[in-house]
Amino acid sequence: MKRAHIRRFTDIGMSILLLLLMAHQLTGDKFHEWFGIAMIVLTIIHQYLNRYWYPALFKGKYNAYRIIVTVTDLSLLLSFILTAISGVSMSGYAVPFMYGILKTSLAQRLHLSFSYWSFALMGLHLGFHVPAIISQYHLRYTTKRDLRVMFIAAGAYGFSALLRNKVLEYLFFKTPFAFYSDKGTLAIIVDILLMFAFFALVGEELASLTLMLPGKKERQKNILYPILCIALAIIIGLSIAAMLEQGL
Repeated sequence: MKRAHIRRFTDIGMSILLLLLMAHQLTGDKFHEWFGIAMIVLTIIHQYLNRYWYPALFKGKYNAYRIIVTVTDLSLLLSFILTAISGVSMSGYAVPFMYGILKTSLAQRLHLSFSYWSFALMGLHLGFHVPAIISQYHLRYTTKRDLRVMFIAAGAYGFSALLRNKVLEYLFFKTPFAFYSDKGTLAIIVDILLMFAFFALVGEELASLTLMLPGKKERQKNILYPILCIALAIIIGLSIAAMLEQGL
């Protein structure tokens, strides 16, 4: 199998596993642990396939786009490592012999927060590559516009789901325990996918913004557009969350 195919299957596998890991209340502890072990294995393979990226960090110039991508990717790697270490230290099925390598209360808090940081940063990571992916298809302006509208709508609902599922509290270490709702399976999956879409939207708009900075003056005239797209998704998301909370 070609290296490119291995990388593609690895990336797809990591994305699917991440979504499954975030659906802990659906999979249960046993499957959650084994999915976590599979994620660790794929992460190691991913790092090996991209091993030449590390020496390249010290070469070339850093523009705004490269800085934000590099900081995000390094943060994502650190977040994965902390999530993995805290996870295996609470294992009761997959690797029970590693149970207790961290104090349980500490491991619980770290695992909850950094699993969501991994989720958010992977969304940003994916979003950074959206402009390059879209540019390959030479889409019409109207098609790009419609896709952006759908992306903003998905991100808006995703932001409302972040608020309703108390994800911001998990990200900023405000609570050591996850609160599971009594929503159905489909509703949980939709929330996870659209929360991921919000982070991907932020990543895509930040990529567009930073790519405009060193460009020609004509491109810089649209520099506020990415910021407005993120702001619009947040404002609509706040409105959706408020309406759902009031039962409207």
